[in-house]
Amino acid sequence: MQAPSLTRLNGNVTHRLIPSRYPPVGILDQVASAEDLEAVFELEAWTNDRVSHELGILYAIPKDEWVFGPNATVVMAAFCHPRPGGGRFNDSNRGAWYASFQLETAQREVAYHKTKELAEVGVFETRIQFREYASRFWAEFHDVRPLKPEFVPYHDADSYQRSQQLAAMLLQQGSNGILYRSVRHPGGQCIACFRPALIKDVHQSAHFELAWEGTPTPKIRKLTGA
Repeated sequence: MQAPSLTRLNGNVTHRLIPSRYPPVGILDQVASAEDLEAVFELEAWTNDRVSHELGILYAIPKDEWVFGPNATVVMAAFCHPRPGGGRFNDSNRGAWYASFQLETAQREVAYHKTKELAEVGVFETRIQFREYASRFWAEFHDVRPLKPEFVPYHDADSYQRSQQLAAMLLQQGSNGILYRSVRHPGGQCIACFRPALIKDVHQSAHFELAWEGTPTPKIRKLTGA
């Protein structure tokens, strides 16, 4: 398996949607270094089950890749809480920061995964609110967006097997991540970033509600924000 060519991003804005039920602020937002964080854990972990759990999750990621300060908790959560079975470019041992270059693409991506869950129970009736996180990147990423035959397996709509194999190889080689075409939104483009420290200028933007009202296609309503 050959590594794809590299493409450099120069401050490109991306969009990521996270369910609002997850708290936007945590311990990582309130400390400035790994040493400070470990001191906090040492003081609190004996009596605070939430802190003990957060420590265990955090140590799944090498310490030199931790980030701190505003919105650090939401960034690190993407790496510390991978979806069971993993995602397109990560396995269940380590997550990645997935984002889209178009807001509509981010909306289509989250709508697809939730619709799939609802289809399993056969009931398309729910409402979920999402916070939008905008971020920028200044780094080189491996690029599988070109329409080449060798990149087709990495965009399989139903299987992550080949794409996870590529990601594992590139991660071991020190890759920053992968640029790819959205399978859920034709024409949309996405990034899977492997390195927390490369996710810059992270900030909350708009809030949205996705409402399934008896059909597999949700209605999307903007609640607040720019």
